[in-house]
Amino acid sequence: MRTTYRNPAGAVLSAALLCGTAACSSSGEGKAAPKAEASAEDKGSGARKPTDAATLAAVRRATARTEDITSLSYSVTGQQPGAGTIDGEAAMDLKSRAMRMKMRVKGASADESGGVEFRMVGGAFYMKGSNEAEGESRWIKFDLSGLKGAGDSRASLGSQADRSPADDASGIGSAKDLAKAGEETVDGVRTTHYTGTVTLDQLRQSLKDKSPEVRQRREKSLDEYAKMGADGLRMDIWVDGQDRTKQVRTRAATAKGPMDLTVKFHDVNKPVTVEAPPASEVMDLAGPAKGAQGGPSV
Repeated sequence: MRTTYRNPAGAVLSAALLCGTAACSSSGEGKAAPKAEASAEDKGSGARKPTDAATLAAVRRATARTEDITSLSYSVTGQQPGAGTIDGEAAMDLKSRAMRMKMRVKGASADESGGVEFRMVGGAFYMKGSNEAEGESRWIKFDLSGLKGAGDSRASLGSQADRSPADDASGIGSAKDLAKAGEETVDGVRTTHYTGTVTLDQLRQSLKDKSPEVRQRREKSLDEYAKMGADGLRMDIWVDGQDRTKQVRTRAATAKGPMDLTVKFHDVNKPVTVEAPPASEVMDLAGPAKGAQGGPSV
């Protein structure tokens, strides 16, 4: 029997990839996107002052620490273009390129509510979708190497597991309007809130002095934002007393509507274990032909 992942599972998968690894589908490519605009709260805050040296130094210390992340767990909430309202949690190990995530979505109608759980481990990608009206389905397995170049949104998964969601936070240091927004508590931790707006060109320029590994990882993320039709990002970061980024909010205008995602970081550089689902619960779709054409429709 063929397993079909109807919407919203496909939309949730796209959202999960963006939130977890800054990937997205290219369905917005070639469309004109509106310029990034300030939110209503930003418009009412008045003109921003030039960035002071202390603020810039504090942000640079925090963003430099994101380059030292080798594993982390995090949660994500917000509005994803083409998917609706989402929330989820994930954990990833960048060294072993392993990841697990659960993502839920609430669309415009009741039959658009559902979710996706996926795992990447041992060179394979496992996905299990669910729909409130249909219940959960079986796990399906894709060979990541076999999906490369398949022209499918899943084809880029093999290169996504080494890209941390903390990477986006590093770009805020390039903002011309970088400013300290105040002191706030996030999950019981006292933090300093910083905010700023950056274009994709500014973000690319900021990568020149980075290591080849960091530069390659972040350029992939920027490429995916460009495919969405976003030309800039409105960013907020919350930094704790140890110069660790505790939370990141990213907003943008895209070809498919506004994006507004908030990621909270929990455990950083602590062991992350990802296990493959039991073989008895898995339907294996080997090779690019089945994975991209004859397998589940997303």
